[in-house]
Amino acid sequence: MWVLWGMSRRLLYILFVVASCFPVLAGAQVSVPATRAATDFDTWRNEFRIKALAVGISANTFDTAFRNVNYKPRTGDIDENQAEFARPIWEYLDSAISHGRISAGRSKALSMQRLLRTLENKYRVNSEVLIAIWGMETNFGSFRGTAYTIEVLANAAYNGHRRTFAQTELLAALEILDHGDVIASKMLGSVSGAMGHTQFMPSTYLRFGVDQNRDGHVNIWSESPNDALASTANYLHRLGWKNDQPWGVEVTLPRGFNFAQIGEYKTHNADYWNARGVRTTDKASIPNHGATALLAPAGANGPIFAVFSNFQVIRQYNMSVSYSLAVGHLSDRINGGGAFKASWPRSDTPMTRAIQRQIQTLLQERGFDVGPIDGMIGPRTIEAIQAYQVSEGILADGYATPSLLIKLRR
Repeated sequence: MWVLWGMSRRLLYILFVVASCFPVLAGAQVSVPATRAATDFDTWRNEFRIKALAVGISANTFDTAFRNVNYKPRTGDIDENQAEFARPIWEYLDSAISHGRISAGRSKALSMQRLLRTLENKYRVNSEVLIAIWGMETNFGSFRGTAYTIEVLANAAYNGHRRTFAQTELLAALEILDHGDVIASKMLGSVSGAMGHTQFMPSTYLRFGVDQNRDGHVNIWSESPNDALASTANYLHRLGWKNDQPWGVEVTLPRGFNFAQIGEYKTHNADYWNARGVRTTDKASIPNHGATALLAPAGANGPIFAVFSNFQVIRQYNMSVSYSLAVGHLSDRINGGGAFKASWPRSDTPMTRAIQRQIQTLLQERGFDVGPIDGMIGPRTIEAIQAYQVSEGILADGYATPSLLIKLRR
C-alpha cells in the first residue's frame, strides 16, 4: 500500500517532518547491531516524542502508546521472509488458494450479500475481490495479528532497513490513537505493522478508512469486518479499479512465440496479441480491456497470463506478483471459476533470496540494469534476465533458475 496521493494536510506535514528532522536515520540503511544497549532505544524514543508532539500528537497519546514499548532487536527486518517473496509461486498458491479457503470465501460471499451489494454499488468494486483480499490477508478475520503496532513500528523506525517509511507509519498510527478510533491496547496487527481484517498500514487507514457502521469511528480491528471491507473497497476504487473487467486471464502461446515480448510493463492492446496467436485456454481471442501485458511467472514451462489494469491495482495493495495472482485467482474461484489449466514446473529447484541476489549482482556486473539488488525478482530484474538471454541466444522468458546462475558465473 504505497499510494501517496490524497493525503491529509496533517499526514503530508508528518512526511515533511520525518524527512527534515531525521536526516541521518532516514538515509541510513545499515541495521544497528543487536548488542546496542536498550538505553539507546530510550534515547531515540525521547527524541521521537519531541517530533511527534511537534506534528500535533498529544503528550498523553504518545506516553500511553509507548508505556510498554520495548526494544526488540529482531522486529526491524522481519518482513524479509514474507511468504509471497520467499516461496516458489506454486507453493505459495497451493496454500493461498486451498479448497478450504475457496469454500469459506464462497460461504462469506453468500452470508454477506447485503453488505457486499451495498459496497459494489457505492464503490464499483467486485465483491469477490474484497472477499479474496480478506481471505488472503487474515483468513477472513480469523487471524488479524497479535503484534502491538506501535512497538513493531517503533522498532522498525529505530533499527529497521526502511526507517523513513516506518517513522511515517508510526506517526500515522499515533494520529489514529489521538483521534480515538481505537485504544492503544487494541491496536494489534502483523509483525510488519499492518492492521485489521484487511491489513491496512496506518497511513492507508488515514487516507481511505470508511466508517461503514456509522458509529463515529473507523474500526478495522473489531470482530465485525464491515468497516475494513468498506475501507478496502474505497481504497481499490481510488486506485482505479474497473468492475466491468477481470484482473487477467490464462492464455496459451503459439509455437515459436517471441518470449522477449513478455513482461509486466510491455503492454499492447488485444489486437496486437491476437494477431500474434495468443489465445485464452478456451481458444478464444484475448478480450479487449485496454493495455494488456503477458506474464510468465514460472517461465516458459508454467502458466502464462494476460493481465489488465485491475492486476496493477492489486499490485499496489501488495507489490508481490505471487500475491496479486493469488488474489485474482481466488476471486475467480469464489465466483465459480476453475483452476489454472497449465501445470507449474514443480520439479524446479526453489530459488532462495540469497541465490536471487547473486543473479542480480552478476547481471549488474555484466551491465544489465536489475534495479535494487534485494533478492526479489521484480519487473526490472526480469527484463535484465531477458536482455541477457537475448544476448546469449537462448529463450528469453526472464525466468531465474539455478542454470541461469551457473551460466552467469561462467
